[in-house]
Amino acid sequence: MERFSLFRNKLEKVGSSEISINAFKRNYATLCANQSSEISEETLSPITSIESYKDLNKYSESRASDLLSKTVVIKLNGGLGTSMGLQKAKSLLKIREGKTFLNIIIEQILDLRKTSSSKVKLLFMNSFSTSEDTLSALVDYFDEEYAEIKKLELLQNQAPKIDTESLEPVEYPENPSLEWCPPGHGDLYVALYASGVLDELLDSGVKYAFVSNADNLGATLDQNILQHLVDKELPFLMEVTRRTLADKKGGHIALRTSDQQILLREIAQTSEEDIAEFQNIEKHQFFNTNNLWINLEALKALIEENQGVLPLPVIKNKKNIDPRNPSSKAVYQLEVAMGAAIELFQGASAVCVPRSRFAPVKATSDLFALSSDAYYLSDNSRILLKEERKGSIPIVTLSDEYKFVDSLASLGIPSLLHAEKLSIKGPVRFPEGVVIKGSVEIENSSAETKWVPAGVYIDEKVEL
Repeated sequence: MERFSLFRNKLEKVGSSEISINAFKRNYATLCANQSSEISEETLSPITSIESYKDLNKYSESRASDLLSKTVVIKLNGGLGTSMGLQKAKSLLKIREGKTFLNIIIEQILDLRKTSSSKVKLLFMNSFSTSEDTLSALVDYFDEEYAEIKKLELLQNQAPKIDTESLEPVEYPENPSLEWCPPGHGDLYVALYASGVLDELLDSGVKYAFVSNADNLGATLDQNILQHLVDKELPFLMEVTRRTLADKKGGHIALRTSDQQILLREIAQTSEEDIAEFQNIEKHQFFNTNNLWINLEALKALIEENQGVLPLPVIKNKKNIDPRNPSSKAVYQLEVAMGAAIELFQGASAVCVPRSRFAPVKATSDLFALSSDAYYLSDNSRILLKEERKGSIPIVTLSDEYKFVDSLASLGIPSLLHAEKLSIKGPVRFPEGVVIKGSVEIENSSAETKWVPAGVYIDEKVEL
């Protein structure tokens, strides 16, 4: 820890708060002490049953306006979507009918304000990479001065990358911005507290927060869940859903056997010998959607009890300082997960929600599915699965030709209304009139782009 002064100097130069510096100091101390964040399978008990969304009481319309006026919606909006070839905030990517994530999120909130006669508050947790683009886009919706627009922003902290050999701050003169990384979405709690936004919200009468990823358009403010949080006096509530084979790498919830406390285990916290059990979707049935509901008074009390820093498990990621250059210097990035806070709140709980509340766009395959006729944009700006799908999402797999968003422009999208799985390998194009039903593989092993003949394809492999 004698090296920490080097990190302090670096953080102070960029204006980091003392609270955020102390948060990084705690994380760095776990690295220096070689503390493991692994959670052993033998210390856990699986959760076999959990409260279901369909069993929640329907919200009371007479209470709706009051509860909504005490709620803030926080969207995590720090990602650039570089893995999809984007150079701006991922939330500015067009999804359906020419609308971006940001358009749809804001229109959802404006619709809720109109129908409830309650001014639900909205915050975007931006990173330094997404702040300018996001705030500029918000001006189109909110007719205030630019300074007022910034009230819609909570700025995520940044953390120094760490040289794996010296454990000192890494230097990269050719691109100094690559010396920094986001500290994970668990930084939300530090950012709220250190910025004073948490106190501002509480002072204005806001007691509850609904937090979700900006790229998950299924995550809308649900009044049934809000009322459940309030009526059960829960300090923290996590939305989970049933795992499928597509989710076997996603973090799951479990009970710590020693005290029956609910916790979240990520794959990065799992040893090699426990990976098979981690991925056993019959044993560990529920995974974290990253849709969280938080009692802000309970959050403030917990933060102050821990001297301004939540003791979240630290995940050590070893990466290259330039992610596009595998031969560049190896660094550690220290991150904390937002959902891991579930184990810190006594009385925290989870609710199993429909799969439709988890529709993130992490890759072009997700965007391809979300743009298809399996979904629709409702009058109140919700992206919803069509009833014919009965809550089941189409699973799409695309080969590397379609890694970047630009590659989808000429691909075309077939009907996925009755599709279970679609795999596309090689350069192909879809004309109008292609319908996918069941599980279908389409493969072109040549370098020449080929058209998929119009028609209905049912549970088959198509070689072009």
